[in-house]
Amino acid sequence: MLLLSVAALLVAWGLGALALDAYGRRAAPSSGQWDAIVVAGCRVMPDGRPSPALERRVRAAVALWKAGRAPLVVMTGGVGEHPPSEAEAAARLAHALGVPESALVRESQSTTTAENARFAARVVDARRVLIVSDTYHVLRCEWLFGRHFAEVRGVGSTPEPWPRVRFALREVGAVLVEAARAATRP
Repeated sequence: MLLLSVAALLVAWGLGALALDAYGRRAAPSSGQWDAIVVAGCRVMPDGRPSPALERRVRAAVALWKAGRAPLVVMTGGVGEHPPSEAEAAARLAHALGVPESALVRESQSTTTAENARFAARVVDARRVLIVSDTYHVLRCEWLFGRHFAEVRGVGSTPEPWPRVRFALREVGAVLVEAARAATRP
């Protein structure tokens, strides 16, 4: 009986990971004007370049900006294991890809997704925002950013298969924790 219960839990966990990834792979809005595009922070490499995940997110945000979805791109994330801040590394890449400094906003203090959301709301006057993150992370980003912005829509960038599976499985736990926190809030 215990083995069957464990197997069922593992299957449910795996299906949850697949569902999170599928949710984040929805098509980006093809029209409409948003106030800002926000890039969820992610690791910086030892040489100061964005990690592959952060680079993917920035490229997706730049494509949305070039398509005219919003006038501003907000980069989030403080200094992690390696400088510069995630926001600075992301902004440098976005600028190199053609986004002018006048369209870039940096939030360089946050260390969690919840802080990305809270601190982004402090640095940009926006009601409607597009949030760019990895596919499996989109749902939780929408929940957390929805506490600080009137309208939020997540846009997922798709990681390589192995990180996608590994982090989607981890994200199931993060979503469950966030759901439990939300259920206990007054």
